[in-house]
Amino acid sequence: MERSFFSRRAFVLVAVLASLAVGIPSLAQDIEPRAYSNAPVGVNFVIAGYAFTDGGVSFDPTLPVEDPELRTSNLLVAYARVLDLGGKTAKFDVVLPYTWLSGSAVYAGKPVERVVSGFGDSRLRLSWNLVGSPALGLKDFASYHQDLIVGASLQVTVPASQYDPTRLVNIGTHRWSFKPEVGISKALGRWTLEAQAAATFFTTNHEFYGGHTRSQDPLYSLQGHVIYSFKGGLWGSLDATYFWGGQTTLEGLLKEDRQENWRVGGILAIPVDRKNSLKISVSNGVSARTGNSYFLAALAWQHRWGGGL
Repeated sequence: MERSFFSRRAFVLVAVLASLAVGIPSLAQDIEPRAYSNAPVGVNFVIAGYAFTDGGVSFDPTLPVEDPELRTSNLLVAYARVLDLGGKTAKFDVVLPYTWLSGSAVYAGKPVERVVSGFGDSRLRLSWNLVGSPALGLKDFASYHQDLIVGASLQVTVPASQYDPTRLVNIGTHRWSFKPEVGISKALGRWTLEAQAAATFFTTNHEFYGGHTRSQDPLYSLQGHVIYSFKGGLWGSLDATYFWGGQTTLEGLLKEDRQENWRVGGILAIPVDRKNSLKISVSNGVSARTGNSYFLAALAWQHRWGGGL
């Protein structure tokens, strides 16, 4: 009887867990639906992903670079675990990316080319659902139905990446960043509506291009997601994100590089079985004040274990 009960719930469980997959971390302009979904406590998951980008990939805009045409191939490995914090669901995740970058841009009226590969900035994050997301084991979670969830997170980006201060374009940024965020998720039958607001704060890079010191104002962001859950655990989302701020200062001089960037995209999560799922995502820049507009396509595989699965 119990085995049959869990079998009927298997695809629902997979759909929820698939939603916890972390996004491709190589780019600052993440689009990440279901970041605050509930899941059974004690479940672990590992993710292997690939992302391709083409266009004005978001890299440091301090210098007067024009017509960036950069292509990147990004591999990532990520690990996450669902936790119980004060009776509410929380999640810890860590992401390690590796990037191949090639392309060109125009600097001071002359074309500049770059081909480089290496590790990108790694990312650590702790998210905590404060309202509407009780910490449940697998058996109790099978009867859980989402209503309203309110959560918060803190993401830390660690500058353990490839960086050459003598080159214009780099994979890493040679500085720390801290991104607090709040999110809300409301379920309406098979539909889920979500919104997230965040601010990213940066430390100073004292080894910027040409031996300069570079600082940056906070970068603010808003995300919106409309998600539909199909039968059998399949779900898809339409997503939009807007970034603004992030103006930089180089050797005490304020630069005219404030960002105002729109991106839209879509994601499809496909359950394979009880412990495995695939996630396909695409996004594109709609408008960008600083030229950081690019196309992204990504595929991620996720495997889950623990927590009674």
